[in-house]
Amino acid sequence: MSDTVTRLAEIRTAISRAERDFGREAGSVALVAVSKTKPAEQITEVLEAGQRIFGENYVQEAKAKWPALKERFPDAELHMIGPLQSNKAREAVELFDVIQSLDRESLAKELAREIARVGKAPRFFVQVNTGEEAQKGGVLPAETDAFIARCREIHGLAIEGLMCIPPADEPPSPHFGLLAKIAARNGLKGLSMGMSADYEAAIQLGATYVRVGSAIFGARG
Repeated sequence: MSDTVTRLAEIRTAISRAERDFGREAGSVALVAVSKTKPAEQITEVLEAGQRIFGENYVQEAKAKWPALKERFPDAELHMIGPLQSNKAREAVELFDVIQSLDRESLAKELAREIARVGKAPRFFVQVNTGEEAQKGGVLPAETDAFIARCREIHGLAIEGLMCIPPADEPPSPHFGLLAKIAARNGLKGLSMGMSADYEAAIQLGATYVRVGSAIFGARG
């Protein structure tokens, strides 16, 4: 068994333990294996070990790796978790099953246009900038309710949940709690929150997806 597959098994075990410890239903938290910058060979090891949900940050990188991988593993599910430029909306709709980084009106409009053209609709998470960081993408918390409503009512997008990336220099739990509150009042069940360093805290506060990269694949090259 490779080191990558060993680490995958350890993360799965830790997620199951956290579900149990925090009173979550077994299997209620899905693991998104973040495969950005990783070669197809290493991703294949993880696919062969049974992992089926993956996250990528860049459209062009995903386009280079994933069509061939999906031919071999057609039940794999690919999530866009990085910032998405509006001019990449067409490729994103064609390539990704879930887009977690919907964060502005112009992008919602382009995605709706491409869905109408292609006839294929990814599922969407709205990215919330819980720390209100100027350098980070995401809708401000105070503006999230109105943005979700516009995505649904004006652009016809199926919003499944919310995603956040807490500030690196702050405890993550208050940000996870804030995201859960915004989701609850908008009738959203999906919560994508928690990464390699803090996914257990995210599970405690209601995460349904945790995004884990380096703890599975090793440090970025």
